[in-house]
Amino acid sequence: MAEATRWHLGGTPKHKLHYRREVEMRTTLQESLLYLIFLINLCILTFGMVNPHMYYLNKVMSSLFLDTSVHGEERINFKSIRSITDFWKFMEGPLLEGLYWDSWYNNKNLYDLKNSSRIYYENILLGVPRVRQLKVRNNTCKVHSSFQSLMNECYDKYTSENEDLSDFGLKYDTEWKYSAPIINSPWHWGFTGVYRNGGYIFTLSKSKSETLDKFINLRMNSWITRSTRVIFIDFSLYNANVNLFCIIRLVAEFPATGGILTSWQFYSVKLLRYVSYYDYFIASCEITFCIFLIVFTTQEVLKIKEFKSAYFKSSWNWLELLLLVLLKSTEKYSDFYFLAHWHIYYNNIIAITIFFAWIKIFKFISFNKTMSRLSSTLSRCIKDIVGFAIMFFIIFFAYAQLGFLVFGSQVDDFSTFQNSIFTQFRIVLGDFNFAGIQQASRTLGPIYFITFIFSVFFVLLNMFLAIINDTYSEVKADYSIGRRPDFELGKMIKKSYHNALEKLKLKKPETDEDKKSRKSRDLAEQARREGFDEKEIQSAEQMKKWKERLEKKYYSTEIQDDYQPVTQQEFRDLFLYAVELEKELHYVSLKLNRVMRKVSALQY
Repeated sequence: MAEATRWHLGGTPKHKLHYRREVEMRTTLQESLLYLIFLINLCILTFGMVNPHMYYLNKVMSSLFLDTSVHGEERINFKSIRSITDFWKFMEGPLLEGLYWDSWYNNKNLYDLKNSSRIYYENILLGVPRVRQLKVRNNTCKVHSSFQSLMNECYDKYTSENEDLSDFGLKYDTEWKYSAPIINSPWHWGFTGVYRNGGYIFTLSKSKSETLDKFINLRMNSWITRSTRVIFIDFSLYNANVNLFCIIRLVAEFPATGGILTSWQFYSVKLLRYVSYYDYFIASCEITFCIFLIVFTTQEVLKIKEFKSAYFKSSWNWLELLLLVLLKSTEKYSDFYFLAHWHIYYNNIIAITIFFAWIKIFKFISFNKTMSRLSSTLSRCIKDIVGFAIMFFIIFFAYAQLGFLVFGSQVDDFSTFQNSIFTQFRIVLGDFNFAGIQQASRTLGPIYFITFIFSVFFVLLNMFLAIINDTYSEVKADYSIGRRPDFELGKMIKKSYHNALEKLKLKKPETDEDKKSRKSRDLAEQARREGFDEKEIQSAEQMKKWKERLEKKYYSTEIQDDYQPVTQQEFRDLFLYAVELEKELHYVSLKLNRVMRKVSALQY
């Protein structure tokens, strides 16, 4: 018997099992501390890339070039351009005045401008602005035979296949000759098309008067035609006070329906990275980050080699691989706009990376009871959520299609199928334009709105919450009867904290009796929180005392003899323990019968 009691279930010695578990907990604790240092370093690195001045620089520049009105016509600014006449008025007015600042406000020249402009006296215009146009060929669409006598020209929307590559107009300058696009250059995603690089390009002069003459000449010779589909205005600024570049693109799209749609991009980026002492501190964080990246990559390669296909069965391993892939996706380009474009892309990758880095913290705080309940609830109800999601999106997309077809031609929020989808998400959150829907269709508008709110908001969303609540109740019930993971890592951290206080003589060492008493009080307090009454708690404590005495007598690893006689008192304790167990089983059986009767009543 003594030999048998030295072994745990499964044939593993108890002291070896305890040692293995303790080593595993210590390893997990070390990994969590190492990952915490990595996360702090990553946060410093990413937030060091962002400067509050970026927002203010973008705001100042957008106010200058978007909100400044044409002199004498307050209604015309870049945002309100609707015709070719308005466009040329903007080019010869607010754009020209905004680009060329050659003197102080009192007409005194306080700077050595060196043939350059200083916008708002602080932002140097780098080089000269560039204007670029893309056109489509004639007869890229077909005119109906009934209207061919009235119109024999047809210009379709812009695509790379429809693009006009031939020279036009005066044909003696670059603005009249087609320039091929640069290979691997990013395309521009506009309102009515996706536009590539190249086209009919010209650059402005460093002289304000020469640029004005250029604009007048282009306007008089009809540089903008019916085939024009988009015009880009690109220029870059540098502010030495805050060490930021501002790359600006103003876009005017000429859709096939007529009119003009304007859009813009303002990218404030830090391209000169190492100037101040803080920048060099960020550089040290970047070096530390590279070291962490090498270490984590090596760890994951070793794990894959050790566990092989079993490695990919863990969702946390997939998250770690995703982080490593995201951290290695960076590129650079020499052109200012291209460089800003890929810099923004790099910033987005870093933002997604740090998001997943924070999510991974859940892996290391699973020893916390609340976090464990959350993860258990989500993992247990994932199948129900997937089934619910299928039903939800069938109804959701049906309503989105209905809204697009009924209101798409009159309400901006439903103008495309994608807009309809996002509009419905906004309706669920309480942001909607009922007046516009009702005006588009006085009959179908209210019907669509009321049935959508009832079906999605009152029925489907409450079903989703019911799935989560029921699963959480099941998980909580399992935890209350002991079917829960061991939170030994949390206990280990707490134990290490108390040991440190005792070594520093900030706390009196606990005796074995104190530890048992404190543990008993903690368990009793937990039982009270979970709804057990005092009688049940006292009965459980008595059974625990009997169990400890019996285990100490018959399951101790310090037993020397195989033969151990049972005394009358011990037999009495065993009998009472069995009686109490029988009572508990009877109590549990009554509760289960009561629950089953309630379930049967609900079914009928």
